[in-house]
Amino acid sequence: GVPITARAAGTSLAGQTTGGGIVMDTSRFMNKILNIQADKSCATVQPGVIRDTLNREAGKFKLQFGPDTSTTSRCMLGGMIGNNSAGSFSLKHRTTREHTISIRPVLSDGSFATFGPLSNDELIQKKSLQNLEGKIYRDMLELLDSHQQLIRDSYPHPDITRRNTGYALDRLCEMEPFTSGGRPFNMAELLCGSEGTLAMTIDSVVRLVPVPDFKILLVGQYNSLHESMLATVEAVKHDTAAVELLDDIIIDATKLNIEQSRNRFFIVGEPKAVLIMQLEGDELSKLHQNALVLSDQLKLMGLGYDYKVITDADEMSRVWELRKAGLGLLMGTWAESRTPEFIEDTAVRVEDLPAYIEEFEAIMKSYGTHSVYYAHASVGELHLRPELNLTTREGLEKMKSMAVDVARLVKKYRGSLSGEHGDGRVRAPYIKYVLGEEMMPILARVKQIWDPKGIFNPGKIVDAKPMDADLRFYPEDKHPEFKTVFNYRAEGNFMALVDKCNGAGVCRKLAESGGTMCPSYMATFDEKDSTRGRANLFRQIFRGERMDAFSSTDLKKGLDLCLSCKACKSECPANVDMAKMKAEFTQGWHEKNGATLSEHFFARSEMIYPIAATFSRLTNAVNRTWIAKQTFKTLFKIHPKRNLPEFARVPFHKWIKKHPVKHPDGPNVIIMVDNFMNYNEPEIGIAMVHILQSLGYRVLATEPMKSGRTHLSKGFLKDAKKIAIQNVNKLSQYAKSGIPIIGQEPSEILTLRDEYLDLCEASQLDNAILLGRNSFMFEEFLAKHFENHPKDAELFKGNHKEVHLHGHCHAKSLVGIQPVLDVLSKAGFNPIDLKTGCCGMAGSFGYEKNHYETSLDVGELTLFPKLRAVEDDALICAHGFSCRHQIADGLSKKAKHTAVILFESMTN
Repeated sequence: GVPITARAAGTSLAGQTTGGGIVMDTSRFMNKILNIQADKSCATVQPGVIRDTLNREAGKFKLQFGPDTSTTSRCMLGGMIGNNSAGSFSLKHRTTREHTISIRPVLSDGSFATFGPLSNDELIQKKSLQNLEGKIYRDMLELLDSHQQLIRDSYPHPDITRRNTGYALDRLCEMEPFTSGGRPFNMAELLCGSEGTLAMTIDSVVRLVPVPDFKILLVGQYNSLHESMLATVEAVKHDTAAVELLDDIIIDATKLNIEQSRNRFFIVGEPKAVLIMQLEGDELSKLHQNALVLSDQLKLMGLGYDYKVITDADEMSRVWELRKAGLGLLMGTWAESRTPEFIEDTAVRVEDLPAYIEEFEAIMKSYGTHSVYYAHASVGELHLRPELNLTTREGLEKMKSMAVDVARLVKKYRGSLSGEHGDGRVRAPYIKYVLGEEMMPILARVKQIWDPKGIFNPGKIVDAKPMDADLRFYPEDKHPEFKTVFNYRAEGNFMALVDKCNGAGVCRKLAESGGTMCPSYMATFDEKDSTRGRANLFRQIFRGERMDAFSSTDLKKGLDLCLSCKACKSECPANVDMAKMKAEFTQGWHEKNGATLSEHFFARSEMIYPIAATFSRLTNAVNRTWIAKQTFKTLFKIHPKRNLPEFARVPFHKWIKKHPVKHPDGPNVIIMVDNFMNYNEPEIGIAMVHILQSLGYRVLATEPMKSGRTHLSKGFLKDAKKIAIQNVNKLSQYAKSGIPIIGQEPSEILTLRDEYLDLCEASQLDNAILLGRNSFMFEEFLAKHFENHPKDAELFKGNHKEVHLHGHCHAKSLVGIQPVLDVLSKAGFNPIDLKTGCCGMAGSFGYEKNHYETSLDVGELTLFPKLRAVEDDALICAHGFSCRHQIADGLSKKAKHTAVILFESMTN
């Protein structure tokens, strides 16, 4: 028959969800929580239910699903069962297997069965069934009875919690009737960790555990990895719920990631290793006391140079965010060394860990390389990833040889080749080194009993291809070079950016999980609309032999719903910049296929603005008419339900010419006058002038200028490049004189900081860097001013009034919204971060008739519901032009720019 691979989030690390035949994506239509029985502490779930979604619902009853992987924002229960996932708290909660009560799968003949705990009488009854289910019971019991001693002798040490090597036959041998007084016989424990090779889960009953009343963190910093290993052995004796390791390579990688660099607050100095230790209980004071006892004991042993207790919920969350980003950060670190994780998941007894790691390091030295060490120290399982250059044939051969050496070392310690990530295709060829050759026919027999025709996910665990078969690319591969407009200075070249995605799947998280990436996926639940889906499409098309990649209609469709929000640039652990890739592709598409009238209209709106603004009253009146809306729909593909921005009677550039410069001897600042502020909302610029003058600045302003942002969003990169070159030449003169350039529109001013660095010529690079460093969002500049002159904040009278803040996507990605919160707070307001994602407007995106519904769907993810919940007269701050208009169109509510809110609160 045709092979079937069941797939959840597709974040497994050993090739479990790759294969031929049909891939059954459970994430879109099998994602229901069927029930939560709080009184029985269990839930019935379909395989596509995201772990964090289950915990949000279970949390209403103060319950949770215990296993806590680093991918909980997108990993699904079906995948967790298939991989027998565990995560950071396996010291306390063990693995998914211990939390799975029963599983209802479809078997290889299409029949359904339920596998759960059975009494001896029920087991006899199951064996008597004259169908595939009955045959499975009969054959499995016979197999176990014949080989139980070999299984007990061959499998990892029973003290090792995390053990995903081969099929879990050792677990079945611990049950009745094979162990007197053992657990009831339950084949669900075998299905956990079977990687979808035996049956396909339809739904399962999982165990829930109480949410701890209190939890705190103890973070230790160490001068060596060995020191941290010794500290781990001691820490697990102190009733810790988790002891997680980060090494210096992971810690350094956080410096290079925009999102995680903000979460480094707990790092002290330059540690070689950090341990994150969580304690949980029902008394906070007792937890704090226990943490101090543990830190005192570790200091007494001469281990670690700094210990910090963290009790603030937000700070603890940020620590775990950084820890969970570890793998993705690591996979984006070495461009030439991104390898399938082949030995990253070994597990030994925790007391053996220091000695095991010393021998492991010796293996690394013998190959002339080193490894990264991080994650689950508390249960003897560190994620180990050697630095290997797989772009060379030598690197590939080293990988295969090293896999054998490490498998033999694992066997020496009676460990598990996989503690969590599974065998899949990567480790399956090496199971024989750990379990022994005698076990291999027995594992093959298990597969044959359950799936005689080899339908379910073939080639995983048994009958696997060699590790180096079907790699993403090989050393001998040759690919065409593409001429690009962007320079890709940070990445090296366009293809390096195309290859950056590592499959971590953070872009598949739901809106409820927080963050902005990826708004189109959040709205559609379709993989092709995620950053990962688009990146995979890019790679397949541009890494092929075809030279017409820029004419790919598949990629054009795949990019259609990308809002160019830039969230992936910061939230993706590999820093995939899909907005940049989309702009490059669209430029190439235009050159080969031409651009639409609508694309030209939105990209070159600055040509129309001065004319329309000259007759602002007439323009505004006409734009509101039915005839105009239908005309715009026909010519420019603008949805008739959208209201075009109105033009002001007096543009900002005319207003400022009539107002003399104040403080001629004061420090100079210059306002970047973008078209939206100039022609549509000059009150923002006027507010900025009054505020900056009140603070003693001599305020200058540019002429109305284009930044190239609209050209970038519509893929006219060559035009954007010309604009960038002109602006760098012009504005860098101010930067050289130390004059800050201040912008009110995040997407406009931040273009100077971001895209200009790759649009300018090499001869301009120094000036472009200087310009970027001297360009500020209005709130950024003001926050810095208040730091240096705190009394100046007294000019504003916020009177503790609540301000509900929605941050612009580009600001959140490149700067963060802390400056906005700081400024409003210091001005006396009570700013409330709504923690919203993308508003859905995204420049012209929400105006276009083929994107209108998606635009509103994105707005409904977080922004609209949160603003509906506030009072009608509540003060709403949105510092993005598009955001304010989406709020007006979607909710008929008025949002104001930060500058306007501050100006209205000034005492004079």
